Amino acid sequence: MTNQQSPPTKPTTEVKIGVIPTLLLKDQVLSHEQLAYAVRVHSKLTTPQTMLDSLLELGLITQDQLQTTLRKYQLNVRLGDLLVELGYLRDSDLTQALAIQKESNGQRRLGEVLVDNGFIEERKLLESLSYQLGYPLIDPDFVRIDRSLLARLPLDVCKQFNVLPLYKKGDQLVVTFADPLDQRARDIVSAHLGSYIPAICSKKSLKEAISAIDHAGQTVAADDNTIIGMINLLFEDAIEDQASDIHIEPLKDRLRVRFRRDGVMGHHKDYPKDIAAQLITRIKVMSQADIAEKRRHQDGRILFTSRKHGLNLDMRVSFFITIHGEKVVLRLLNNKGSVLDIKEIGMAPRMLEHFIFDALEVPTGVMIVTGPTGSGKTTTLYGCVGHLNNINTSIITAEDPVEYVIEGISQCSINPKIGVTFEETLRHIVRQDPDVIVLGEIRDQFSAETAIQAALTGHKVLTTFHTEDSIGGLIRLLNMNIEAFLISSTVVCIVAQRLLRKVCPECAEPYTPTPLDLARLGVTTHDLQGSNFKLGRGCKNCRFSGYRGRVAIFELLVMNEMVKNAILDHKSSYDIRKISIETSGMVTLMEDGLVKGANGLVSLHEIITDLPRLGKPRPLHELRRLLGVAR
Repeated sequence: MTNQQSPPTKPTTEVKIGVIPTLLLKDQVLSHEQLAYAVRVHSKLTTPQTMLDSLLELGLITQDQLQTTLRKYQLNVRLGDLLVELGYLRDSDLTQALAIQKESNGQRRLGEVLVDNGFIEERKLLESLSYQLGYPLIDPDFVRIDRSLLARLPLDVCKQFNVLPLYKKGDQLVVTFADPLDQRARDIVSAHLGSYIPAICSKKSLKEAISAIDHAGQTVAADDNTIIGMINLLFEDAIEDQASDIHIEPLKDRLRVRFRRDGVMGHHKDYPKDIAAQLITRIKVMSQADIAEKRRHQDGRILFTSRKHGLNLDMRVSFFITIHGEKVVLRLLNNKGSVLDIKEIGMAPRMLEHFIFDALEVPTGVMIVTGPTGSGKTTTLYGCVGHLNNINTSIITAEDPVEYVIEGISQCSINPKIGVTFEETLRHIVRQDPDVIVLGEIRDQFSAETAIQAALTGHKVLTTFHTEDSIGGLIRLLNMNIEAFLISSTVVCIVAQRLLRKVCPECAEPYTPTPLDLARLGVTTHDLQGSNFKLGRGCKNCRFSGYRGRVAIFELLVMNEMVKNAILDHKSSYDIRKISIETSGMVTLMEDGLVKGANGLVSLHEIITDLPRLGKPRPLHELRRLLGVAR
């Protein structure tokens, strides 16, 4: 007599084992005894769940074992069985879908029928296919797509078979499929590319990506098929894409063009290598650079009028010598003669009020805007100048170069070639009887001392710096050997800032911070109570990046007596920051970013990766109160 336990006499439900457990038995991942035990437990459950869930919960199999078996026998498991046994689809829905498919005489694939009739969400279908086949789920990201690959797999073929090459990974290409089970599509891709890494994406996102590429890659019209026409079209494309920079880069086999949009570099198009010299020479002519000089770096400037968009574009041009030839970078500046109003730069209500009344409108002293390159310092600086610009105020600038021409102020562009150096300009500027002096940047001890001395003689000085945060600006001045008592008596405020990409409003979806997010921020779920974080899914409006446009994040330090005393006492940056937060109402960059993120404006990923983490942020409700921001 054996000791084997008999099955229950009255099971609560009839247990359907399914195809996948049978394959697990075949692969000896699961024994017959273990399966019998799982069946007995499963039959007594009051809450419905799949047999696979029961096997996993009982610890009889692992996710890795299940995935390995599915991939080994992927052709033996039909899609419908897979969806039912993974719990994504009910048996009754599968029966209906198969009947609908039969009516189409095999013209429609089962996955298409399931999604079109609402039996399953497309994302769930893709997840199950990814799980079964072992292919990554990658929706096309317009910014990351390497369009040079379309030379090997033409766009017409991509449209016909719903595939798209994305980028290179090592020696192989990653190709995404709307239907990874379409054998014809797989054969076509193999014929064009050889070996490749398959991925899965939604049909909708793939079609949108192909459409966007098709639009962006329209060829130059026959009457414009000249070097001049190509450059003009390139500039028009940059305006259309709202690019801030154009990079024209000679490589070994081609001339690559990339645009920087919303702070992120992305591929635009490639030109044949044999036109590189003509194209770069033409840009040199337009920017008044020396066309004969090919051994030294050069700078230039182009004023371009866009007929298509009806605006004047001011471009700063830099020529840089590389081993493959001259690289050109053009920085695009909208020469529209007006600047952003200070009330529109993105400061929270109470921070803006504090900034205007306690810093900007104070008649004397030094006001510094600080941050890394590309953080929007110049925009904020010009916003301040625009606020102070009136008939009763004399404003004079020293800039390298003048980026925005503003009516009503005296602007000087530094030009060392003709002796108009920064040092020479600063010596003469105070003799012009200015009320407000604008220095494009504090570069060294001389320019720092000039700014301090101008403030001591009753002038208002606006300038920029390159430091991580507001406290770093104070420390940098001390490191330039500026006396602490001079800093404490002349510096009125320091504004630190960053630019973060905004979540695309067209495809924004709710996002719940993960435990890792909370750990990296040093906060708890209670600290973020009342938040509404968003993350962009990606759509044609944002070029499938999930982001569209940028927003400024600020940290405002307005000097008070306690902060001044801390500087005089040569306190550490940690102590000065602590005193500033406790006594001046300063909200850090991280905290301002969290408030904007909690209101759905920026993603948590951007906040974590791009903002300095200097101490634990305060709870969200307290930050909203300090900034005057509603939920």
